[in-house]
Amino acid sequence: MIVTAHGKLNLSLDVLGRGDDGYHALRSVMHTVAFGDDVQVELTSDGSFTIDPGQSYLPADGRNLAVKAARLFLEGTGLGADIRITKRIPVCAGMGGGSADAAAVLRALNALTGRNMTAEELSGLGAQVGSDVPFCVAEGSALAEGRGEQLTALPSLPRCSIVLCKPAFSISTPELFARIDRRRSRLHPDTAGLMAALEAGDLAGVARRCFNVFEDVLGGRGSDIAAIKSLLTDMGALGAAMTGSGSTVFGLFASEDDAKDAWEALSGQHQECWLTRPWSGGQA
Repeated sequence: MIVTAHGKLNLSLDVLGRGDDGYHALRSVMHTVAFGDDVQVELTSDGSFTIDPGQSYLPADGRNLAVKAARLFLEGTGLGADIRITKRIPVCAGMGGGSADAAAVLRALNALTGRNMTAEELSGLGAQVGSDVPFCVAEGSALAEGRGEQLTALPSLPRCSIVLCKPAFSISTPELFARIDRRRSRLHPDTAGLMAALEAGDLAGVARRCFNVFEDVLGGRGSDIAAIKSLLTDMGALGAAMTGSGSTVFGLFASEDDAKDAWEALSGQHQECWLTRPWSGGQA
């Protein structure tokens, strides 16, 4: 079975604080996009687990989240899985590629084995693999809280075009969290206003509230992210922001023609750029 692993965007991302367990409490409005990896899953009767991760620098063993998800799902069955990934979601880019692949494996195995677990049950398994996996199982749009695993479904984005651009660098997630911890005051996204705009089907209202607190602590890379955002908005994006801990930047466009023009302009400056649409669990 081949399943698409859709990438995710953080339309907003807020860090509420760090708990005694060392984990940070998050509050984020997340949305899947039509752009993603292809994940092929085949059951094996000998209990073996193999993976072709799609890129030579990605782990091809039990460290890979897709393998962890397969082992967890098939535990006690005597079955294994052969996993092959056609990688499109950029790596270490804030789009949840590893989590999306793990979620795709869970969905595929659920169908292949005929176990017919509910979405909630699959999300529960996913939470044991990684914090973003439950959302990637559910897809669509949701408010994610806690470590990201506490989900409240939200209306999907209105029809629009999305331009994605990953500059040629990644950003250290632990370092960003450390900088957040050291910063006593910072801006916060208008999460409630963004959710209300989704409820109203107000694309412009959503777009102008897109904000990621990590953008305030990027250091020297902040100017690179700001330059991409500026080009997107100058070329017609209703709003633009960095997703996750970066470094991918997205812009939301009401006009498909404007989005194509912005994609072409950014493609002349950056190697990894894409044009896509929102994905809502079956429709783009």
